[in-house]
Amino acid sequence: QGAKRAIFFGVLAACIRSPVVALQQQRDQVLANPIRKVVTMLQKMQKKVEQEGAEEKKLFDKFMCYCNSGGKDLEASISGASGKVSALPSQIEVAENRLVQLKDDIKQHQTDRRAAKEAMARATALREKEAAEYAAYKTETDATNQAIAKAVAALEKGMAGGFLQTATAHFLHDVVMKKEDIKEEDRQELLSFLAAGTGSSYAPQSGEITGILKQMGDEFASHLAEATEVEEQAIEVYEELMKAKKKEVDTLTESIEKKVQEVGELGVSVVAMKDDLTDTEAALMADNDFLANLDTSCKKKRAEWDERSKTRADELTALGETIKLLNDDDALDLFKRTLPSASASFAQVQVNIMSLRVRALNMICKIASASGIHNRPGLDFLMLVLSGRKAMSRGGFEKVIKMCDDMVAELKKEQFADESKKEFCSVQFDQMDNKRKGLERSVENAAREISRAKDAIETLTEEIAALEAGIVKLDKSVVAATEQRRAENQEFKDELAANSAAKELLVKARKRLNQFYNPTVALLAAAGAHQTAASSLALIEIAEHTHHKEAPPPPPATWDAYTKKSGQSGGVVAMLDLLIKDLDKDITESKLDEQNSQSDYETMMKESAAKRTEDSKSLSAKLEDKADAEKALSDYTEVKKATTSELMATLKYIQSLHLECDWLLQYFATRKAARSDEIDALLKAKAVLSGADMSFLQTRT
Repeated sequence: QGAKRAIFFGVLAACIRSPVVALQQQRDQVLANPIRKVVTMLQKMQKKVEQEGAEEKKLFDKFMCYCNSGGKDLEASISGASGKVSALPSQIEVAENRLVQLKDDIKQHQTDRRAAKEAMARATALREKEAAEYAAYKTETDATNQAIAKAVAALEKGMAGGFLQTATAHFLHDVVMKKEDIKEEDRQELLSFLAAGTGSSYAPQSGEITGILKQMGDEFASHLAEATEVEEQAIEVYEELMKAKKKEVDTLTESIEKKVQEVGELGVSVVAMKDDLTDTEAALMADNDFLANLDTSCKKKRAEWDERSKTRADELTALGETIKLLNDDDALDLFKRTLPSASASFAQVQVNIMSLRVRALNMICKIASASGIHNRPGLDFLMLVLSGRKAMSRGGFEKVIKMCDDMVAELKKEQFADESKKEFCSVQFDQMDNKRKGLERSVENAAREISRAKDAIETLTEEIAALEAGIVKLDKSVVAATEQRRAENQEFKDELAANSAAKELLVKARKRLNQFYNPTVALLAAAGAHQTAASSLALIEIAEHTHHKEAPPPPPATWDAYTKKSGQSGGVVAMLDLLIKDLDKDITESKLDEQNSQSDYETMMKESAAKRTEDSKSLSAKLEDKADAEKALSDYTEVKKATTSELMATLKYIQSLHLECDWLLQYFATRKAARSDEIDALLKAKAVLSGADMSFLQTRT
């Protein structure tokens, strides 16, 4: 119980003594020697100067470190950029040369591919023509061999009369007429056999006709075998050619596709390298300028540091010498005898402190009301502190001064942030505006190329349709001309067969008349080569005229001697000769017309084939051009789509920049001026409040 009581009275005494001690300390402080206060202030100033020097030394060391390391980094960056700037032009040149070479290769490959396709088309057309000719020749030869076989079989069976009445005999007659590699006497014998009357049975002498027909059959079979062998060889050569050309076309197509892809990639790479070169050159120039400015700034900062160090050393020397001078014992005794007491100046100190507080508060209120500053809690709190009673104490002023320093630092930080933001906004606006213009140009160029591609595709489509229609029309005209030529040829054959048959009939009629009315002429005409038989006949007639027998008694009278109608027969024979000449003339004219028609037809076929080949080449080229135009349309459409998307994103980003930066850029000068005025007011208030520490020197007697 006693211990508790002792503790209670001890605490109570301490609580009572504390205000007393505090009051006594304050009184001792007021009544102390005023020179001691001056010395204390000088010592604080000396300490503050030393502290500022140490802090500035740290800042200077950091700046020098930045100068050394930043310079090395910049030099390394400049060295790398210089090497890149030196290397990129040669790389761009190599890439552009490669691009030109690739385009030339693609053009050459396309030309070679077109040539290969044209060669394939020509080979196919020639092969089809040769195959058609072989098929026609084989059909005709087979028909001829069958006709010869039927004729030989009929002759060997003694049924020639029945055979001569069939269409096969007429067909064989046409074959004999057209066959060129047959002896003329064999042709005449065969024609005489085939033109014999239908009512008589024909028996060939010594199998001569049969032998001729068999020989013709063997020749046709041999020629057909040779033609078949040539056809098989042509088919083999055609297949090998088509295989080689198809492989060539596939190889060229694959090479074209690869090189087209490489051209696209290389074009993008060239553009990227050119952009990289431009950016690197700009960065190199900026780094060089920054390095030059860095050297200048570092030299300037070293000179400033040397000047500040010298000034600070002089200030510390002056403060130290002043403190030493005032702190001497003799000086203190002298000041006690000469200076007025502290009690006389205490009221004046209180008055000066109040006036300083009011002046500082008026300055801050004035700048706050003049600039219309709102939402500044620190400034409001500062005015509240200066309005309170604590502002009368020393600790209150130190806190207020610290608040002023903090607010000045905060205002400078805000100003730096505004300046950085302004610089960022200006740079971004410039960059985005340049990018927007470039993208708009790219979109316009892509739209222009798309329009060109569409126009080219439309024009090529019309030209291709016209070429295809022309080729179809040409093919139809060729087919029509072929049908007409076939009909004309058949008409010629029919007319020739009819004229030949009429001529043979007229010749037989003339021969028969000559045999009766003019046997000598008939014999000379029919057996011009049988002179021996004629001589024998003459000898027999002479013998008959030389050997006479005795004349028998005269016969009974009947009628006069028979008189042949020689005069009338002569006119008939002359008419027959005239008709035969007319037929010969018609046959000659029809053959000439047939030759001219065939020549015109062949010329037309050659011209049509040449035109079709030329149109096919043009069609193939235009199809490739259309494919290229369609590819260009697709590529530029994708480019336009991608560029338009990028442009929209850029415009959206520019809009966001306006929302973010317009207010700052519009009020930047106003904010900067207001902030500068606020900083100036705070610094002045700080200067006024800092002068309170020395206001006790302004005493009144």
